Amino acid sequence: MSLTNAPSLETDRLILRGPEKADAEAMIAFLMDEGRSHGFGGYAHRSDAWRWFTLNVGHWHWHGYGYFTIQDKATGEPAGITGIWNPDGWPEPEVGWVVFDGFEGKGIAFEAATRAREWAYNDLGFTTLTSNIVPGNTRSIRLAERMGATYERTYHNPNMGEDMLYRHPGPEALA
Repeated sequence: MSLTNAPSLETDRLILRGPEKADAEAMIAFLMDEGRSHGFGGYAHRSDAWRWFTLNVGHWHWHGYGYFTIQDKATGEPAGITGIWNPDGWPEPEVGWVVFDGFEGKGIAFEAATRAREWAYNDLGFTTLTSNIVPGNTRSIRLAERMGATYERTYHNPNMGEDMLYRHPGPEALA
């Protein structure tokens, strides 16, 4: 049972769905892995990582959108998260992504984030989106650029410090 009113979206290989209690352990493991979560904002304490997981549930209820769990159709396992994120202090809504250990290098982040962006434009009526990327996160920079996003500016993110804002093409450019 989903913890949110999130829709279920599909791609050829993936299901994007609302977070479920069973997803918590994979997300907590990611958030507590300092090397993997560096560009996302990890935690040293399990209780803080658990709070982030439940924050995402609340984000869905507050905004009507948030991070989907990316579920691999072939295995049923959670492969990461993607969706639209806009907590207090963010300059504007962003499309974000994370791929869990063992799912990298398979094009999952691109496939999922592209579908989430399409949903935001077509179903939510967004006309622009950004991706906020910590300097040095070359994999996320390459993915944003592959999605057609371009560097716009560097700003101070209240949670992450220095962040680079990449602007995605609008829905009219993707049609």
